[in-house]
Parts: sequence; structure tokens; C-alpha cells
Amino acid sequence: MVEYGLKSTVSGIDKYDIDRAGQVFWNLTPAELVEHALNNDEGKLTDTGALMCDTGKFTGRSPKDRFVVEDEKTKDSVWWGDINIPISPDHFDKIYKKMIANLEGKNLYVRDAFAGADPRYRLNLRVINTKAWQNLFCNNMFMRPERSELEGFDPNFTIICDPDFKADPSSDGTRQENFAIINFTKRMILIGGTAYAGEMKKGIFSVLNFILPHDENVLSMHCSANMSMDETDTAIFFGLSGTGKTTLSADPERHLIGDDEHGWTDNGVFNFEGGCYAKVIDLTREKEPEIWDAIKFGAIVENTRFKEGTRTVDYENTSVTENTRTAYPIHHIANAKIPSMGGIPKNIFFLTCDAFGVLPPISRLSKGQAMFHFISGYTAKVAGTEAGITEPQSAFSACFGAPFLPLHPTKYAEMLGEKMEKYDVNVWLVNTGWSGGPYGVGSRMKLPYTRAMITAALNGTLAKSDFVKHGIFGCEMPTSCPNVPDEVLDPRKTWEDKDAYDEKANNLASMFIKNFDKYSDFANDEIMAGAPVTGEKVK
Repeated sequence: MVEYGLKSTVSGIDKYDIDRAGQVFWNLTPAELVEHALNNDEGKLTDTGALMCDTGKFTGRSPKDRFVVEDEKTKDSVWWGDINIPISPDHFDKIYKKMIANLEGKNLYVRDAFAGADPRYRLNLRVINTKAWQNLFCNNMFMRPERSELEGFDPNFTIICDPDFKADPSSDGTRQENFAIINFTKRMILIGGTAYAGEMKKGIFSVLNFILPHDENVLSMHCSANMSMDETDTAIFFGLSGTGKTTLSADPERHLIGDDEHGWTDNGVFNFEGGCYAKVIDLTREKEPEIWDAIKFGAIVENTRFKEGTRTVDYENTSVTENTRTAYPIHHIANAKIPSMGGIPKNIFFLTCDAFGVLPPISRLSKGQAMFHFISGYTAKVAGTEAGITEPQSAFSACFGAPFLPLHPTKYAEMLGEKMEKYDVNVWLVNTGWSGGPYGVGSRMKLPYTRAMITAALNGTLAKSDFVKHGIFGCEMPTSCPNVPDEVLDPRKTWEDKDAYDEKANNLASMFIKNFDKYSDFANDEIMAGAPVTGEKVK
């Protein structure tokens, strides 16, 4: 077995009982990985130099096939259920041995990386891939050590990913052939049967969501973050996929700290990652110039297609999936903050894509309302995005990231509430969805308006406006905002049929209340007072 590249001096892959692989390539550069991917027929180059790859059968995560090993370390601390599905240590060991045996004769791509820009809370990662393009993905998404830091690099968590290895559900304890299994005791993630690279990224996010709050008292967050150019003002943006978390944090007038995963300590905010994983459906330079320009050599575009007869990506093409994505290192964003750390946030934005057209485009929340909405984690799915959806449907994900939370959501909510109170943070609810009616009737909120409202919140202008309370949700709506028409700020005024708006607002409020039933037993009076009320007309 010949090993190429800059290898760690602490331990090789023999520590994983891998002793019969083919060639092992250590810490290759992006250029080398692209060359390997092309030679292996794993992808094609686009006219911008980005590598286009397909993820095969799975074009997104498979949450029902994500498992956590239930053992002494996890049995009393993990939030077990449909999100954290238990698997036995014996089944893990069985799959591990079969995966290692399946690597015999295969070329492997090994990468040493960091998760966490703050050295005090950094995780040392080792990733073992059978695909060169997936190792490039890890180079882009995780933090890249300096060459000097690879000397003596000692991993304290490992990912082994072999998309071609399939489990046997009848004997391996899995639901089907694909799986992602986290073992906190052995500090390892196994991924097989799927080539969707996001499983690796979100696997490590889940690991940090267990370790940091549980062991380090650091709040882990599914959010983007940026800061002012003078580095005095940090802001964070919570939101589910499709709400604008990546787009709105990539502000040319501010430093980007990160687009998806962060920790909040008593010193400030730090990025977990070294790159961005952005949706590219309908991407244009006009709408999102920072993301557009980041898709160059070293970046990856997933499940996209070329315009006929060219090597130009057709971002409108959904023939493979609507979940087309790009992965690029954060330094591809011109105004990225390096290292990816900021101060204590002054403003928090909860982003929602309300396809019902009910919520205001921006509103200010009290502490109780903020806790209620954080635990709710609301957005809406529109018709056509998933099979069987013919009209808008509500979607709730606790803490705006339930699929990645090993601990009960109340742990993260309580930590956020403590920090909001300690640092007197402004919390804003921002609707990037529909106005003037629900999806199919109204229109999507214009991105320049949303940017103008967020800018006004950040520079303090919005706080000087007069505010009125929403009759059902109780949030405070500004009556004016620079560069935004006044009539846009009150959602009811944008509807022609005011009674229809009242009915839809009551319906949405009922959805919030029904969803919150599962958390009401722990919620204090302040949080419950932040809930919407039903049966009211909005005035």
C-alpha cells in the first residue's frame, strides 16, 4: 500500500483496521482532487472551473436512516425518537467490520481537518472517502489546517464514507441499505449506501450539537452569521432551508462569518465550518452575486445540468432535483471574515418563508415571543417542492434545526434564552415568503425589500420607527422603513380580501399552537404568553 500526500505523523489508517486498501491519498490539494475526480469519471468541469458531480439515488439527506448508537454515554442524554433513532453497539460493530472489508483494494482519500474556528472548542476530524470529489467537498466544508498543523495531527472524530457499501437491513439493524450512524463513544461516523455529501457535513454538526452544549456549555446553532466591516456588530440568522439564511448573510456591506453552523460562547460567535453549502436553484448573478462568483475552480456543483451544447450550468434545470447545491470554501466569498469569529450578537433574525402570506415582512419579538418562535422553528413548503404537496403546508423544526439535535430542544432553547437576556439582544422575525395572499395568489417578498429591512434593523433605524402590534401574533410591526413602501410592512394591508387574511392568520396561529402542544409542559408563563391567539380579527 503506497501512501501519497502529507500524512499525519501521529496515526495512519491502520488504526481503523484498514490494511488492505489500494492506494491511499493523504490531504491532496483541491487541484489534485479535481484531477483525480475527472480521471475517475466522478464529474465534469464547468466553464467556471467548478466540478459538477451527481450524488446518485439520494439527492438529499435521508433522516429516517440516520442512527445514533445507544450506549452508556448516550442512553440517558440523547433525545430519542424519530430524529435520533437508536442502533445497538453490536450492530455498529458489525457494519463497521463489513465496511472495512469492503474497502479492500479500493483507493482511499484521507483528509485531516478541523470543525470550529475557535481553537478552544475545535474538533480534530479525519475523513476517509472512496470518492475524490467527496474528499474535495470535505476540504471545502471543513476547516483547512495549515501544513504545520498536520504535523502531529491527532483526530478525535472520524468519518468513514463509502457510498458503494450497502447495509443488509435484515441483519444490520438499519431500515434499508443506506445509513449514517454516529457513535459518540467510539467517536466515529459511518456513512454508506448514499453519495449525498451533505450527510458528512450534517453528521459533524450533530456531533457538535451534542458535545458543545452537553460538555462545554456552548450554544450550538443552525444559523448564518455576519458582522459589520468595523467588526463591532455581529448578527445571526436562523432559518430552515429555503428561507434565505445563506443569501441574506452574504451581504457585500458586511463580513461573512459563516452560512450555516455556529457556536455562541461568552466571547462571541464562531463558525463550525470552513465553507458554504448553498442552494443554486434559479441562481443568477443579479440576485446573488456573491454566491455566483464563488462558484469557480475548487467549488463543486451537485446534481446540476449543462445548457445544451455548452459547459455552462443551467441553474433552472430541475431534472435531477430541486435541491441543486454548490459547496465552496469560505474564502471564495470576497468579504469573508478570516478567522471565522465575531463578537456577541446584537441582533438575531428568525427567517421564515411563510407561503400563507400571513406573517409581517419584519417584526420585533419580545423575549417570550422569541422563545416561542425559536422552539417552533416555522416555515412553509410550497406546492411542487415535494411529491404530494399541492398547496402550502406548514413545517416546524425545533430550534430551526431539529434533524441535527441529539439533545432535547429545550436544552438549546434555554441556553438561547439565557444569552438573549444576558446580552439584551434584539430579536426580529423576518418573512421572506409571500405577501398580498398565499402562494399562487400573492407574490414573493422582494429580496431588496428584505435586505433594506435587515439593514435598517442592524443600523438602528428601524427601532426608531413607530410600531403596531399584530392582532393575532402579537409581534410589533414597524410602520415605516427606509427604501420599503409603508403598505408592504403590514401584511393585512397587502391583501385585497381582508376577511380572507384574518381567516388565514387564524389558521396559521392554530397550526403554531397545535405544534407547540408537545413542548407546553416545560414552557413557562413568559413563553406561553408569546404564543399567538386565535379567533381574533386583525386590525
